[in-house]
Amino acid sequence: MRIFKPQYRHKKTGKLKPIGKWWIELRDYLQVVRRFPGCTDKKATEALGRQIERLVSCKIAGQQPGPELSRWLEGISEKLTDRLVKVGLLDTTRAAAGKSLKNHLEDFEQSLLAKGDTKGHVRTIVTRARRIVTGCGFKSWSDISANRVQRYLAELRNNGEGISAQTSNHYLQAIKQFCAWMTDNGRAIESPVRHLKGLRVLQTDRRHARRALEPDEIRRLLEATRQGLDRYGMNGHERCLLYRLAIESGLRRKELQSLLVSSFDFKTHTVTVTDAYSKNRRQSVLPLRKDTAVELERFFTGKLPNVKAFGGTYKRLTDKTAKMLRADLAEAGIPYVDDGFFFDFHAQRHQTGTLMAASGTHPKVAQSIMRHSDINLTMSRYTHTLTGQEAKAVESMPDLSMPSKQKAAATGTDGKTDLASYLALQGGKQYIPMDGTGQSTCTDGGNNAVSKANGRIRTDNPWFTKPELYR
Repeated sequence: MRIFKPQYRHKKTGKLKPIGKWWIELRDYLQVVRRFPGCTDKKATEALGRQIERLVSCKIAGQQPGPELSRWLEGISEKLTDRLVKVGLLDTTRAAAGKSLKNHLEDFEQSLLAKGDTKGHVRTIVTRARRIVTGCGFKSWSDISANRVQRYLAELRNNGEGISAQTSNHYLQAIKQFCAWMTDNGRAIESPVRHLKGLRVLQTDRRHARRALEPDEIRRLLEATRQGLDRYGMNGHERCLLYRLAIESGLRRKELQSLLVSSFDFKTHTVTVTDAYSKNRRQSVLPLRKDTAVELERFFTGKLPNVKAFGGTYKRLTDKTAKMLRADLAEAGIPYVDDGFFFDFHAQRHQTGTLMAASGTHPKVAQSIMRHSDINLTMSRYTHTLTGQEAKAVESMPDLSMPSKQKAAATGTDGKTDLASYLALQGGKQYIPMDGTGQSTCTDGGNNAVSKANGRIRTDNPWFTKPELYR
């Protein structure tokens, strides 16, 4: 390797003058002489040349760059990256690490779409990751710092009406997913935020805690909706069926948006959600109540199988389902917010878990219908207590004021336990009074607890072996 400063001839004076930067000259894995621009500092240029020489050695040996060299590659400029790719010292996958994070995020978005994720889901994840990248001032992969991400999320939580702990966890999950994608695709050696953990979310931390309605309130809502005006392209009857299906099946808004008429099987009374729109990315077949299935079949009469199930005159079910439901709640005289707890469109999924619990459904069955991976999520977050349930549970306990059914043991005149009564309680053994020979016997189902030896009685009964205990 040779470090030098090229010279140029000044136009006016005609003299040779060195340029500002040092240059590197070395032979690559093909023994071809290559030159690379360095820095204005000679020592920095020498360090750069040594790294390129290490890259040449890896290429000759047919090995991938080690962790230290990989970190160096992640921090180099795009111009140098393109040069290394051009001369064959770096493959295109490794070269991607030198791109700006803006370009990486665009590739990340296309990767999620190609995997089959919905556009809305992809947009949410990428927007959150991009907000952290922009807010932290990250330009390239080497700029990403776990400490900076933590500080930025803390700033978002503490600034005025900041984000909640749960929303903070969503942002953290988005940037971690992006960094994991970088490592999985060979663009980076390791994720700098892999060790970060989300905050513990308490019920009091939730900014949009949801509640469940009483059964009579649900009936009032459905009745008022059925008789209500058209909203968001749907008449009252269609919205009533939509709410009823959401409450009885636990389907999410995006899952309801994906439903076609062909998604319903009225012979088996089921509805199918494809894996592309299911949150756990698995196809789900959920049961329907028979009376609900009859009404849905009547509503879909005359519609083609490949048309949307709900949405009315719109191309699909509106995204503003929360506003739609809020208007119908007002018509029914039911508050949208009660004591800080909301009943929005997603709260109907909470209603599903609550009604199943109130009807005595086994928790494992409820977890399966709700399609949760953790039973605690089903029972703790999506199951609420209805009015009167606690009082009914207490009333169902045994009446402790009733007298005891156990009879008191018989006692002698001096208050001591009677011998015959005590013997009768000894493990189901039957003691027979002394016979004519002056000997007593005991039977316990074939095992003789009393034996004779040398004209004496031997027994393991403590009444005889330790009489002092019963005086």
